[in-house]
Amino acid sequence: MINFNVPPYAPKAMDYIQECVQNQKICGDGPYTQKCNEWIEKKTGTAKCLLTTSCTHATELAALLVPQIGPGDEVIMPAYTFVSTADAFVLRGAVPVFVDIRPDTMNIDEKLIEEAVTERTKAIVPVHYAGVSCEMDAIMDIAKRYGLAVIEDAAQGIMATYKGKALGTIGDFGCFSFHETKNYSMGEGGALLIQDEKNVEEAEIIREKGTNRSKYYRGQIDKYTWINYGSSYLPSDMNAAYLYAQLEMAEEINDARLAIWNRYYDTLKPLAEEGKIELPVVPEGCVHNGHMFYCKAKDIEERTALIDYLKARGVHSVFHYVPLHTAPAGLKFGRFHGEDRYTTRESERLLRLPMYYGLMLEQVDYICEKVKEFYR
Repeated sequence: MINFNVPPYAPKAMDYIQECVQNQKICGDGPYTQKCNEWIEKKTGTAKCLLTTSCTHATELAALLVPQIGPGDEVIMPAYTFVSTADAFVLRGAVPVFVDIRPDTMNIDEKLIEEAVTERTKAIVPVHYAGVSCEMDAIMDIAKRYGLAVIEDAAQGIMATYKGKALGTIGDFGCFSFHETKNYSMGEGGALLIQDEKNVEEAEIIREKGTNRSKYYRGQIDKYTWINYGSSYLPSDMNAAYLYAQLEMAEEINDARLAIWNRYYDTLKPLAEEGKIELPVVPEGCVHNGHMFYCKAKDIEERTALIDYLKARGVHSVFHYVPLHTAPAGLKFGRFHGEDRYTTRESERLLRLPMYYGLMLEQVDYICEKVKEFYR
C-alpha cells in the first residue's frame, strides 16, 4: 500500500533529542525551541515567532491577542477549513461568519468578504489552502478600510509566498502547523507569527500561563509572577529538536515535494485536458510549497468510486474537509453569509493523492497510471 502520508524525518533528529535528554532540558522554551523560533523569524521576516503546542493553540493565542473579539462579535472565514479555524473564536464567544470559496484555489472568495462585514465584525481569517495564498492585497484593503484584524491560517503555508511575502507575515498574525501531516513536523505543534512588536510581550505572557516567566528566563526580572490570563502553549523542547532537524534541510524537503507535485501535475494534465478531472490552480504571484496534490472528480459519487478503485490497487487517497457550516457545531455557533455556490459542491469533488517527503517519483507514476485506468 502506498500510504497517503508518512511523517517527515531528518537523520539528525534523534541526536538532537538525545542532547535534550542528556542536558536535562526537555520542557518548553529550551535551546531547540529558540532555534526553531529564530529559524522561522529569519526565513519569513516576521517580527517574532513563538513555537506552540499546535496550530490550534497558535490560533487561540492570536484570538486572545485581538482584545476587541468577544461574545457576539463576528469573524469572517471560509467554511472549507479545519475546525480549529473557527474553534479559536467560538471559545471567545464570537460568531464565525462563513463566506463562500473560489472554485479555482478553494480559498475564501475575496470578492464576497466586504458584503459580509457588519458593525459586529472584528477580524478576517483567510485560510491558505494547500499552501496557495489567498488574494491578500484585496483582503488587507478591506481590513484597513473597516479597521479589522487579519489572522492568517497558514497551517499549510510554510515556505510559500504571496508576491514575495511569506504566508503568515502579511496580516497581523500568522499561524503555522507542524502536525505529522504537514511539510515539517514535530508530531503535534505549531507557531504564532507576530508582525507588530508591541504584541510580543502580551503574547509571551499568555503563552506562559499568564506569567512573565519569559522575561525572567532572559534575566530581565529577578522573579516572575501572574500577570494576566493565559494557558500553557509551550511544546516540549524534544519536539522542537525533532522539528529543527527538518528545518535545517527545509530547502531539500521543499524541493522534493515540489518535484512530486510537478510530476503529478504534468502526468495528469492530459486527463484534465480531456475534461475528465480538474487540477489545482496556482494564481500569478503565488509560490506554493507542494503541501498537497489534489484533483477533482465530476461529483461525490465518482470521487467515492475513484477512492475505492485506488484502494483496491494499493493506493491510499482521501477526501478533505466537511464544510463547517454543515456540521452540528457550525450550525450551532456560526452562520453562512450569502449563497453556498461552491463550498459544498467543490468539497464533494476533491480527492487528495499521496504526498510526502520520501514518496518516489516511480510511485507517483504508478498512482497516476491507476487514475488514468479508472477513467479509461
